[in-house]
Parts: sequence; C-alpha cells; structure tokens
Amino acid sequence: MTDPISDMLTRIRNGLAAGKSEVVIPFSTIKHRLVEILIKEKYLTSVEEVTTPWRSLMVRLKYEADDKPAIRHIKRISTPGNRFYVSKDKLPQVLSGLGIALISTSQGLMTNKEAHRKNIGGEVICEVY
Repeated sequence: MTDPISDMLTRIRNGLAAGKSEVVIPFSTIKHRLVEILIKEKYLTSVEEVTTPWRSLMVRLKYEADDKPAIRHIKRISTPGNRFYVSKDKLPQVLSGLGIALISTSQGLMTNKEAHRKNIGGEVICEVY
C-alpha cells in the first residue's frame, strides 16, 4: 500500500456511507494521532487499540441525532507523490472556519486553528468538515 493515511480516510468515509458503527484500521502512530484529533474535534466518538493477529485501531464513528454522519467531507490533500506544504501565513481555512485541516508540523500533528495560534506552518494532511 503506497498511502496508508488515504486508506484510513477511505475506510472512515466508507464506514459512514454504509452506516457502520465502527471501522477497523491497521495501527500506526500517525493514524492514532489523527483519530485522536478527530475525536477531540467531535468528528468521531472513540478509538481503541486492539490486538488480534496484528495491532489495529477500532474507531467508533459518530452520527448526529437524525442519523447523518458527523463527517460530511474528508479529503486527503498531501499525497506521497504530491506533498503540499504551507507557511504560517498561508494556513488553509476550511469551510470559512467551520471545518478543520490537519497539519503535520515540527511540533507534531495539529489542526489548522492550533497551528495558526502557534504561528507555524507545515504539511497539510487532510481536510474535514
């Protein structure tokens, strides 16, 4: 697999489209951190690390009261073949501030809003709203 982060985002997107309550994602530290940020931003419910034959993340998806997914759009921006870096002055604003972009910075993975507060740029991983 050439892009495990895209695979994770696709599993989440497909799970929401199918109305699943949870999805299983192969474990990696960056994926675990991405999911933790999405939980903190109230796009997902919870994550649990499970060990079956291999380490995985059991991600519980979040739905609103009318059974609509909390995540309406999740898109990979920077890919292995086309990295997308932004300076502190050009941090993306997603859906006029209603969504978030996840940025990989020298101080770790964070949202575009947090990167703006800390005045740092980095690689734009994905956008969510």
